[in-house]
Amino acid sequence: MKKMACILGAHFSISGGLHEALLEAKRYGCSALQMFTKNSRTWKERIVSDEEIEIFRKTMQKTDIKYIASHTSYLINLAAPDSGNHSLSRNALELELIRSTALEIPFVVLHPGSHLGDGEKKGIDRISESINKIFEKNPEIKTRLLLETTSGQGAGIGHTFEQLNEIIEKINRKDKTGVCLDTCHIFAAGYDIRTKESYLKTTGAFDKIIGFEKLFLIHLNDSKKGLGSHVDRHEHIGKGEIGIDAFRLIMNDKRLAGIPKIIETPKGGDGKDWDRINLRILKTM
Repeated sequence: MKKMACILGAHFSISGGLHEALLEAKRYGCSALQMFTKNSRTWKERIVSDEEIEIFRKTMQKTDIKYIASHTSYLINLAAPDSGNHSLSRNALELELIRSTALEIPFVVLHPGSHLGDGEKKGIDRISESINKIFEKNPEIKTRLLLETTSGQGAGIGHTFEQLNEIIEKINRKDKTGVCLDTCHIFAAGYDIRTKESYLKTTGAFDKIIGFEKLFLIHLNDSKKGLGSHVDRHEHIGKGEIGIDAFRLIMNDKRLAGIPKIIETPKGGDGKDWDRINLRILKTM
């Protein structure tokens, strides 16, 4: 029996330079990776130099890793009703897309945002309008923006497939947008994937509402909290409330074979190399 292609990776640090994330991914035997292109917890922007761009591109060629995603700053909230915060958020996303395009990073992952009590409809409108304005202003952007499924914590948007689809439907440049599905987030949002029956029901709903053709990246994370908890807490593969069977179903789903899969599981600190452990578990599936 022929084995399916496994495009698998983890989120790696850019400490020591942007290209270091690629080298670290290669050391772990990964064919994909996720990274930040700047400090994720500050509004301060990073202007990448021509030298950094050249080194990064050469390292891409050297490692032969093509499936790369940049995760946006955690501060970005395109649904924010406050004009100051919204302006900062839109500017940060715009610069992230420009920076990632310069680095030839194919995907940028974004948490859609929180309406902060102002209402789901207004939040969705602000998100889609912001994205439209960014793409209209910067037609040279080649990086695809991926809206990530969320857990539904607080007033967050993106915890239902219908919400994500509504945002996408309002975006003019659909050729530059898509979805990143996070297993922990959808489980916390109430989508069960623990058994074959529930897995097929959830993936079937995703395909019907959004469509697999819009799915470009998967975050593989177990969950510390239970189904429908609306709490975003990642756990090691098979050690959380989702359990090992769900990940076996994902890793052997032919519909998802060509989609890069990234772990964002805890890094540890107990002396164990948890990235290597979690990646090995998934690879053996």
